[in-house]
Amino acid sequence: MTTKKTSVIGFPRIGKARELKFASEKFFKGEISKADLQKTAAEIRQYGWQKQKAAGIDFIPSNDFSFYDNVLDTVFLLGAVPARYKELGLSKLETYFAAAHGYQGAKGDVKALPMKKWFNTNYHYIVPELDDSTELAVADNVKPLREYNEAKAAGVHTVPSLVGPYTFLRLARYNGKKNAAHFAASAANAYLDLVERLSAAGAEWIALAEPALVFDVSEEEKRLFKSIYAFLLEQVHAKTSAKILLQTYFGDIRDVYEDVASLGFDGIGLDFVEGLKSLELVKGGFPKNAILFAGVVNGKNIWRANYAQKNAILAEIGKVVDASRVVVGTSCSLLHVPYTVAAEQKLPAETLKHFAFAEEKIVELAEIAGGDASALEKNKTLFATARVSENAAVQSALASLSDADFARSPSRAERRNIQVAEFNLPAYPTTTIGSFPQTAEVRANRAAFKKGEITREQYVAFNQKKIAECIALQESIGLDVIVHGEFERNDMVEYFGTQIDGFIFTQNAWVQSYGTRCVKPPVVWGDIHRSKPITVEWSVFAQQQTSKPVKGMLTGPVTILNWSFPREDISLKTQAQQIGLAIRDEVLDLEKNGIKIIQIDEAALREKLPLRKTDWHKEYLDWAIPAFRLVHAKVKPETQIHTHMCYSEFNDIVRDIDSMDADVITFEASRSDLKLLDALNDARFETQVGPGVYDIHSPRVPSVDEIVNTIRKIIDKVPQENVWVNPDCGLKTRGETETTASLRNLVAAAKQLRAGA
Repeated sequence: MTTKKTSVIGFPRIGKARELKFASEKFFKGEISKADLQKTAAEIRQYGWQKQKAAGIDFIPSNDFSFYDNVLDTVFLLGAVPARYKELGLSKLETYFAAAHGYQGAKGDVKALPMKKWFNTNYHYIVPELDDSTELAVADNVKPLREYNEAKAAGVHTVPSLVGPYTFLRLARYNGKKNAAHFAASAANAYLDLVERLSAAGAEWIALAEPALVFDVSEEEKRLFKSIYAFLLEQVHAKTSAKILLQTYFGDIRDVYEDVASLGFDGIGLDFVEGLKSLELVKGGFPKNAILFAGVVNGKNIWRANYAQKNAILAEIGKVVDASRVVVGTSCSLLHVPYTVAAEQKLPAETLKHFAFAEEKIVELAEIAGGDASALEKNKTLFATARVSENAAVQSALASLSDADFARSPSRAERRNIQVAEFNLPAYPTTTIGSFPQTAEVRANRAAFKKGEITREQYVAFNQKKIAECIALQESIGLDVIVHGEFERNDMVEYFGTQIDGFIFTQNAWVQSYGTRCVKPPVVWGDIHRSKPITVEWSVFAQQQTSKPVKGMLTGPVTILNWSFPREDISLKTQAQQIGLAIRDEVLDLEKNGIKIIQIDEAALREKLPLRKTDWHKEYLDWAIPAFRLVHAKVKPETQIHTHMCYSEFNDIVRDIDSMDADVITFEASRSDLKLLDALNDARFETQVGPGVYDIHSPRVPSVDEIVNTIRKIIDKVPQENVWVNPDCGLKTRGETETTASLRNLVAAAKQLRAGA
């Protein structure tokens, strides 16, 4: 077998021990200098480059590092920074962070740029904002060039990787009369300038990432793509010796494949994991002079690759494309998986042998590309027997499900009347999404209990004290529906996974979600089953502290699944139903113990929506929406069911969201300027709704007038009787002082509107 070359699209950048997270947060607080932060960043970059070089990777990326987000990096690279951030008069790095998470201080008060989910992942990107005066042009001392030269000086020849111009323009928000087509020429010229600089510095290959090509591509969008690249490729090939790699991922490019093949790219990167038609497209013909970068190793999941399956795909590709023109690569950036299995000290070797994180995946690439017979045999042995045994009780419960298990009665309108009498809430009822600030003291208590340093009685006593304080604070603020604060929880998914059979947990498998926010996803190991109550103890205690309703707080089955590393041996639908049955047991136990409002968060519902609309229902919504209904279909009509969703585009699935049949849905909306409201209005959304009135991912405190104006925008589009008032997400990551101030202003705004002001 001919040895093929290997390629990695991107490498994790938060730091093996989350060094960038901690350094950035210290920088925000003024505890370290910019130089200290830059030193940490340089060490992280060097670590990734040297690991890949040692593994023998042929195409190693540079510029995949970011202090916050690569799309935001591109905003600054192209000079597309909105004036309000530049006018603060901060340093370039401080201006960058102001755009990322807002700024409130001596030099001004600005909100952050919008943040959305990055395609079908749990990573978030910052949305570019272009107005009619924006001019796209590359600045001096540009980041991709700096990092290319930095790697080169360290003896690593890299492929500078950039968010491509089409994807940048496709994801941008336009605030004037101009649209993407108006910026196409300046974007193409800016990228030409950048390619020329990189080529002059010695870059042989430059990767332009265009994941937006895996969306449905309209004729207008196709013209935009072709207009950019027809010019750019002609000029690059005429003026430089650089080779251009068009890198796609998260799906296939069926709508534009023929155009891509005809434009003259030197390399084309295709996803053969999530790209359902990628193999079919290649077998229909591939450009004779181009190199195929075949993404066969899954960059989003943590299971070992099945070498026989990957080699079978490569063999099919080999029928069309000569082996010398095939590069074996990852399906997407390894940003979406942890650093290394070697950091796991607590899981048994028999479990760990099934995992491949970023560093293991680059070894897999080398073994697959090299055709190592002993590695293939060892891998074959790993997959020779089933990894887990089925749980008979779970299988029986799934088999007995009927249509009645997914339908709640009576109707939502009838339930609404019953619940109005039950709760007697004022107009514009106020609440929060669930969590309250997790102080160092709270985290220390949880860690001490986990390590066995304190007894369960001490752990419970501490949390009960915090819950009582949190209830008292909310009553003093004047909130109408109370939460218990979630001091016992580390993460909204991990917490439930630890209480449910079928999950396993890593020790250090952190993955970046956005900025400095990292998560440690649970791993779905076997069949899911709830053997005992999870939250009832805490919710009952909290309700005993107040006469106001306290929400029981749960995470829904789709979010638990989407924010975990799922199994690959059974369907996502089956896994969602297993989790749904477990959470249903918890819902019914809460209700039985007197909890009358239960919030079942589905923050990640839209996250795994197929990127092509034609696949939405068959591939996802037809099982995801019923999985949520399974959880609450058996509750009493007077029990009010809430859910919450955040940081995604919901406009095009609002009717499906309405069919979840919840009583109240709260949305993230503040960073998107409440654009969701038009969709709710157009769909005649029946569910009561709480669009977030301020951004909790920013430390700034919104004024009463600001919140009043936001609520007025809401009631212009949503019937007043359907409106709740709440922040846009949980408050876990915020400080206590800013949280209290923001919530006091929120309640004051609601009272002002109730008074008719």
